[in-house]
Amino acid sequence: MVRAWILFLALPLGVAYAQGTVPVFRYTAGEAAYTLAGGDPARGGATTIPTVLVPVSLSFETRAGFTLDAAADAVRVRQSPLFRKFAFGAGDAAQYGDALLRATFPKAAPDWHTLLGEPEVKPLKIAVPAGYGYVLTSKTGGALGIVDLEFMQKAIFQRIPKQDGKLVIAVTRNTAYYALGDATVCCSWGTHGVDAATGNSFVLGSYLRDAPAVVEDRDVQPLTQQLAEFLLDPLHDPLFHGGRGARAPGNAFPAWMRTVSLGGCAGAGAGSTYFLLEPTDTNPKNNLPASKAFAAGTYHVQNAALLPWYTGGGEGLGTVYSFPDTRALTERSRPCPARGGRGAAAPQEPTASAAPAASPNGHRLIGYWTGYSAAGSAAAVSPQWDVIIVAFSTPDHNAPEGTMQFRTPPGMDTAAFQAGIAHLKGQGKKVLLSLGGGGQVFTLDGADGVGAFVSSVSRIVSEYGFDGIDIDFETPSLVIDPGDKDFRHPTTPSIVHLIAGLRQLRERFGSGFQISLVPEGTQIPAGYPGYGGQFGSYLPIAYGIRDILTFIDVQDYNTPPLQGLDGEIYQPGTVDYHAAMTELLLRGFPVGGGATHMFPGMPAEKVAVGFLTTDTTPEVVAQAMDYLITGKAPAGTRYRLRQAGGYPGLIGAMFWTLDADRRANYSFSNTIGPQLHRYPAVR
Repeated sequence: MVRAWILFLALPLGVAYAQGTVPVFRYTAGEAAYTLAGGDPARGGATTIPTVLVPVSLSFETRAGFTLDAAADAVRVRQSPLFRKFAFGAGDAAQYGDALLRATFPKAAPDWHTLLGEPEVKPLKIAVPAGYGYVLTSKTGGALGIVDLEFMQKAIFQRIPKQDGKLVIAVTRNTAYYALGDATVCCSWGTHGVDAATGNSFVLGSYLRDAPAVVEDRDVQPLTQQLAEFLLDPLHDPLFHGGRGARAPGNAFPAWMRTVSLGGCAGAGAGSTYFLLEPTDTNPKNNLPASKAFAAGTYHVQNAALLPWYTGGGEGLGTVYSFPDTRALTERSRPCPARGGRGAAAPQEPTASAAPAASPNGHRLIGYWTGYSAAGSAAAVSPQWDVIIVAFSTPDHNAPEGTMQFRTPPGMDTAAFQAGIAHLKGQGKKVLLSLGGGGQVFTLDGADGVGAFVSSVSRIVSEYGFDGIDIDFETPSLVIDPGDKDFRHPTTPSIVHLIAGLRQLRERFGSGFQISLVPEGTQIPAGYPGYGGQFGSYLPIAYGIRDILTFIDVQDYNTPPLQGLDGEIYQPGTVDYHAAMTELLLRGFPVGGGATHMFPGMPAEKVAVGFLTTDTTPEVVAQAMDYLITGKAPAGTRYRLRQAGGYPGLIGAMFWTLDADRRANYSFSNTIGPQLHRYPAVR
């Protein structure tokens, strides 16, 4: 294996970001080459990186007079292992970044160091508009900001000019971030790399002090996490949006699997895709990091993966995979399996049969049917499902605005698919068509588009025999316009016109035509702490069609942490979260946390709870549904229902997807279906 350490100080590396960034060098392992921050280990000597410390004060439009101000944390950051020498293990005292790099290259000359210089401090104030973030508060103390990461990076560097050769370290107080402008892609503690607009090398992270109990990390852990990843990938561009096949600037490691129980491919970067979380973090998607922090004096730092963990080794690299706790990662990364083609695993087919359905009692088991694999035939649908929602009818962007299209699922002809729908309806089930889906952008800005929407949906419903439609227009569709403040009287054109279109469809097909809504967590319960943009965008729709709405089932999985009526913050995936978020919908809440507009509660017979089969277990779902319907709280439940006896009329549970349930031996439908069907009849 060939070793190649080459020093680059503001020299071109094939991308513009090398010009004026912090010092970097190249390391070659086999046929792959990687750029790291600092000086060349082979040449020895110390490299000091000048730094600019930017404590940020955040104010929020959704919370007048409230700020999360990191100014008071600047002293603590300067005294932390980022800038001061601490003892890590048996080695000499060193800065965190220097010690991490020396653990990566233990054979480097004794005088080789990569140091952060004493920082210049430049405080900054940023106002967060309603559509770009909100604040969660805990009745037991502390506040947590949830902010758009792209907005934050752009706002910082609109005020911080070019800093040639310096590292900008921006610090916020108790703030987590969502990516891609979509609050369901949440949460990380920050980001790092090169800001393409200014060419500045930077690290953005939160300082955690007096945070709510839901936050498990402490003090500089988020900053050390982002610094560790920056050192391994200093040319990373967090805002890169290249075309298909375009390669993002920065290092591309062999794609690696997450080390946590839920698994999954995390991507090919230093830290996971979108969230930039370390392999040592124990969190799945949509959860704040819960890293195994290493105490260094009165500080906590991130256990970070070293270069050998990503590459499997290389000449000059050490034999440990994590720092500072070598026990955090004891073996190299596992590669992601190939996607598609030869060697791809076939979908697991069931080995158990679905249980027969009980007599209907008003409670419903609702599932999305993608129509792929063997589950594409009606005969493969478990008898437990009462409502089958076919996914998806998508916007036709080659036709007039508002036009929807639908194609028979692959592997089936239209006549067979229509016969399958008729067969399910003949068994007393309802079959709806879902409009939209993740990744689809729907707009209805012009009033003329209402006609195209109504006519295209009517044609599809009539042709296939659907009982109604399900609305699944996710972010960035249906975003509330700035200045649209009252959900009872919306002015955002797409929302106003969609309400009109749904009413026309109901009038055309009659009272038997069913309409359901499946908003993401950001689109209903997030309207409690803040209203605007994507936050609360389904509130005007639910309110505007409340008299013709069949049911609404909020996705309890596509969501950031949110706040319940008890004034406490809850994480997705728990019984507490399901109970708290569902009761927001059932009881109603002051929109945006203020007293001006109160969203009225929805009748229980129009409310279901949305679950993701790969993000929960039958046991958690069973406990959540039993608690909500009967009021009997399982052991360990912290959230207390406002209605002590529960909500016996709650319609039931929704799952994405019944196809996945079938491949999992009907583990959800055979558990939750009988549970729902044996409750007393809804009156």
